[in-house]
Order: sequence, then C-alpha cells, then structure tokens
Amino acid sequence: MNWRNLIPKIPFGRRGAPAQAKRAFTAARISRTEADWLATNTAINSELRSDLNKLRARGRDLVKNNDYAKKYAGMCADNIVGASGVRLQMRVEDSPGKPDRLANRAIEEAWKRWGAVADVTGMQSLRDMCSSMMGAMPSDGEFLVREVIGESAGNAFNYALQLIDVDRIDTQYNAVEARTGNLVIMGVEVNAYRRPVALHIWTSHPQDYTGQGRQRERVPVEELIHGFKVDHAEQVRGIPWMAPGMLSLHHLGGFQFSAILAAEHGANHYGFIYSPDGEPPAGMVGDSDGTGGVGQYDGKDVAQVMVSQPGVYDTLPAGYRVEASESKYPEASFAPFVKTALQRLASGWRVSYPSLASDLEGVSFSSIRAGTLEERDRWMADQEWFIRIFMERVFQRWLLMALLSGQIRMPGGSPLPSSKIDKFRAHEWMPRRWDWVDPKSDTEANILEVRAGLRSPQDLCASMGYDFDEVLESIARARKLAESLGVPLPAYDATPGATTSAEKASAAK
Repeated sequence: MNWRNLIPKIPFGRRGAPAQAKRAFTAARISRTEADWLATNTAINSELRSDLNKLRARGRDLVKNNDYAKKYAGMCADNIVGASGVRLQMRVEDSPGKPDRLANRAIEEAWKRWGAVADVTGMQSLRDMCSSMMGAMPSDGEFLVREVIGESAGNAFNYALQLIDVDRIDTQYNAVEARTGNLVIMGVEVNAYRRPVALHIWTSHPQDYTGQGRQRERVPVEELIHGFKVDHAEQVRGIPWMAPGMLSLHHLGGFQFSAILAAEHGANHYGFIYSPDGEPPAGMVGDSDGTGGVGQYDGKDVAQVMVSQPGVYDTLPAGYRVEASESKYPEASFAPFVKTALQRLASGWRVSYPSLASDLEGVSFSSIRAGTLEERDRWMADQEWFIRIFMERVFQRWLLMALLSGQIRMPGGSPLPSSKIDKFRAHEWMPRRWDWVDPKSDTEANILEVRAGLRSPQDLCASMGYDFDEVLESIARARKLAESLGVPLPAYDATPGATTSAEKASAAK
C-alpha cells in the first residue's frame, strides 16, 4: 500500500493556492449583512456598572405604567410565594421513624406567630415581605434584607427583618476598601475569591431628601441577605428579569397607544366639506370677536369644523360636497402583530403566552397543558432558589433566637431547650403548588403510580402542596366527627374508576 494515498487531498483554488475554508460558525461571519451586529466580550460587572441603574429605573417605570409588565410582576409574586406563602413543615423525630409531634407543632405555631411580626417596621407580614421581594425581581433583579437581632427587633422573638430598597446599594462605588484591602465592585465588597464580605449602602435612599445628607456605611454580609440569580461567573449584582424584553415592551406600548389615538381620531372625524372656491358655507363664519365662529387666521375669521348632531338631517349648500375620512384603525393586522410581539416577550421571560396576555382564544387543551407544565417547572425552580437563598437562612437564625428567647413552648407551657437545637433543625418547605390541568386524568394517573409502587403517598402529597401527616390527621378527625354525628362517610378506594361501598349499597337499593 502506498502511504501517500492515506494523506487527504487538499483542494486547490486558482493558481494552485489552497481553497479558503468556510468559517465554522456562520453566526460569527463578518460581512455586509452583519455590519450592524456589534458585540464584544465585556465583563458582566462592567456592563452592569454602566447600565444597572438605568435598567432598574426603566423596569420600575414599566411595572407602574405598562399592563403586561405589571402582570408579569404579579405572576412572579403569585407563583413563587403564593397566597399562603412558603409553609414550614417540621420533621423533628424522637428516634428514627418516630416523629416528635408535640415539638413539631410547637415550632410551627411559633413560626406562624413570628411571621405576623417579622417586619421590623410592623407594616408587613413575612408572607407579604416575600411577595414584595419576588414582585420586584422583574424590575430590580435583586433584593436586600437586613436581619435585626436583639431588642431592636421589637418583638418577643428578638429577631426581625428589614426590607431595604436596592437603590441604597451604591452602584457607582468602585474602589479598594482601605480598611480591608478588598475590592469593591458596584458597592459589593469581595475577597480574593470574589466572595462577598460586605455591602456599602447609603443610610437612606439617595432620592429621599431628609436633610441629613448622604452617608455611606459598610455592612457585613452576616447582617444582610442580598439575593439575586447568578447568571454569569463573577457576577456580584442582579440583572432585572425583564431586561431581555424591556425595549420591545416599551415600543409595543407606544405602538398600542398610537393605534388607540388613531382609532379615536378616526371615530370622531366623519369627513370634510369641499367647496368650489374654498370658502366655508354661509353661516359658519362668526363675528370678528369670535362669537359664532371657530377661530381666526391672519386676522380673518375662518370656520374649520361643522358640527353635526344626532337625529338631524344636514343640508349642504349648492356646489358643496362631503368626502368621508377613512381611518386605517382599528386595523385587522393590529391584533396579530401585538400577539406576535407578546409571544416573543413571553419566550424571553420564560412564561406561557396565554398567562402573560390573558388570552385563551384558540388555545387547545393539549397546547395549554404543555405550556402550563413547562411554565410550572420554571416557577418550581424559582421557588427552590428562593428557599435556598432566603427562607433557609431566615429559619436558621429565627430558630436560634426563638429558642434562646423561650418563645417555642410545649402545650404544658415549658419552652423547648436551646441545647437541643440540632434536633429541632429537621424541617421541609412546602411551597405553593397548582391544581391539575386535567383533574380526572391526572388524579387517576397518580393513583396508579402509588398502587404500582412507583410513587409514595408522601411524595404525592408533597407535589400537591400538602403534608401527608396532616392529611391523615385531618381525615381521622373528619371520620371521628362524622361518626359522632351519625353521618356515614364513603369508604376510600384507591382504584381508579372503582365504586365505593356506599355507592354499591345505594345502587343495590
């Protein structure tokens, strides 16, 4: 075998020169059609340093004045936090497999009592604070909470939270901290590994003119919870969730407003009256003082508008004619254009179009099911992020202070000992869950999974937002109450489509 045959042949162009290879990625091509596509590999913090304050200001303006931005902010709060908030479910055990029900109930009840007084200002409950934080993520992209410990908390637990406007983080402060030698990036002080160690914040809002002047303070991260989603390596500040669609939404709002004005103008103007010599009809010109006329131009009375009243037949003088004014709005292409724009926004914000636009026209059951399930996966991921970055830290700090303050008490009145705090840490979170898209089919499928041993009842209850122990206790109480009142309850049968014993008895009659 000739070894030269193993060498791949190189194509040659003209004059024996090798043919030029095509670029591997067409998106990196530089030609006339891509001349306006300017992109650079700029550090994320450098981009945020110049754009973050403007992004946040524009995002807040959209939430205040744009319908769809307001809807998206509400969707974030409603789906991540929910009407009942993220519920705490204790899992304290006396021994493996033997739950300490009294301790569990005592801690859960104390957590609910603290939730009502968690805000150091006394204006919000814990659930309301969480809703405010998540509702601001589309415009702010981050939240800031100060933990207040001791008598300053203003409650019996000696622990409270203060929700702080992220505008108070000094975005323009970029320097080397003289006391520590650490680098400060947009008000966030980081160590050599880019781990945040402190925040430099204003003592009051930059635009809150209290007469005290602006003062900056360094607050260690042990006293603050600075939450945001990390989308890029070495990122130290949050990116507003609406950023990918802000510009499109702004222009869409302007287009809709202009279309409404055009439609209103077209509805108010029926047409124009034309004359052979350009003079208005007799009787439409008033006196020189303007009475009876419409206005003046160059010192002369000029009639511009002729008013027609409902129920009146108007007669035009001889030689005059009326030409109707034709308006393009409302135009047939208006709705499809707006729908396409909103579909693009929904994709960028990772929500379903029917939810964002409140548009269920032409939506089939299968399509809305697929879109809803995909959207719920996004919300559940956001819930887990919020639990990890906020709820877990708050619970650990609260549990310590509640035990030390003697605020977690057993039914007899004795407080739980703080020395057993490690035992009392076992817990789970029960975030908001949603109703089934197809209740009958989904319920039957879940029952089959449980009966086949592919899923436990505990996991099924958790996926629905319920606690299995509480469900069983509630069923037991209901049966006991029904028995005491002499009210028969049907027997439960986990077989899909099966007939209960009560239904069989009724059919036999």
